[in-house]
Amino acid sequence: MKLKETDSAIYGLLREEFDYQKSTLRLIASENYTSKAVMEATGSVATNKYAEGYPGKRYYAGNQYIDQIEELAIERAKKLFNVGHANVQPHSGSSANIAAFFSFLEPGDKFMGLELPHGGHLTHGSPVNFSGKWFRAVAYGVDKETEALDYDAIKKQAIEEKPKLIICGYTAYPLMIDFKAFREICDEVGAVMMADISHFAGLVAGGVYNSPAPYADVITSTTHKTLRGPRGAIILGPEENGKKIDKGVFPGTQGGPLEHVIAAKAVCFHEAMQPEFKEYATQIVKNAKVLAEELVSLGLRLVAGKTNTHVLLVDLNQKGITGKDAQAALEEAGIITNRNTIPFDTRSPFVTSGLRLGTPALTTRGMKEDEMKHIARMIVKVIENPNDSELKLKVRSEVEELCGKFPIYGDVSY
Repeated sequence: MKLKETDSAIYGLLREEFDYQKSTLRLIASENYTSKAVMEATGSVATNKYAEGYPGKRYYAGNQYIDQIEELAIERAKKLFNVGHANVQPHSGSSANIAAFFSFLEPGDKFMGLELPHGGHLTHGSPVNFSGKWFRAVAYGVDKETEALDYDAIKKQAIEEKPKLIICGYTAYPLMIDFKAFREICDEVGAVMMADISHFAGLVAGGVYNSPAPYADVITSTTHKTLRGPRGAIILGPEENGKKIDKGVFPGTQGGPLEHVIAAKAVCFHEAMQPEFKEYATQIVKNAKVLAEELVSLGLRLVAGKTNTHVLLVDLNQKGITGKDAQAALEEAGIITNRNTIPFDTRSPFVTSGLRLGTPALTTRGMKEDEMKHIARMIVKVIENPNDSELKLKVRSEVEELCGKFPIYGDVSY
């Protein structure tokens, strides 16, 4: 039986979600729309199969076709990112980071990662996360004046702290990372270099962001952000680190892999190898820069003053509104964003002084520079008048009209 007949409640909610996604502007930097092919693979018969282990070395029988699927995903990931080894089994970005830690560290070892309010991730050393509980995390930050990474300061701190591993790659950092500089810092102190490229993997694949592949000992990434694949993750690295990485995933931190998701990962890697994906990645950055420039021209301040990636971080302090309130007001107007801490934020992570914006999902819909300017104007109107219900209704109408011109999945209904 189909879902509609089996569970009308869930079917109805999924229809509502589909309609909501169609009629709202998604500016959450970590969200995107997958292709129908990726969704088809995710909902395939591969979900029926247990496949603990790796291709050719499974703990269950009957995996001849599953092995071929996973092998294809591995080979495509290696080719796409120009690496010697790829593990496509991690269930999420957090589980990929757990596995990477257990591949190269022992509990209690010291590592360095960017401080959470400065753009780092929970798994980069937050005291409430496994990374901060099981390991000795030392945080580095951005420069207070430039709000950019100060590689000399990071090097000095690394020499003092002597970490066993250093993480680079962040969730809310709008500038390009100098991976060569991190390699030199790691070599100086004998640390493992770990690059978490979850946010900008699609930009790396599209050739518009520096690749950490020539420098990093291990690379982790989700597959569902700029890479536009299913929710999941991968771990990459040089061939000589392959066995260590694989053991960190299985049996180190996971059991049976989600082979239906791995099939969808293979599809997304294939899509990312096509010439049009490079055009897509290029447009993401163009859109982000235009959105940033327009917001600045309308009186908003950006952390670091600009972006050269897919993400921009708005400092709301001068507008007298918190990130939490701005997020809520914009959501009422059909503009979906997320509150975010900014460097040296004095507010809690639940309230925040910032707003994080990203252009991957809008770019997938086909929107370009002119649409970014229109969206920037709508954002500023709402931020400056968060309690004006009539204005928010008017903006909501503008949003729906704009979304109608750029439909997701064509005119297909759920």
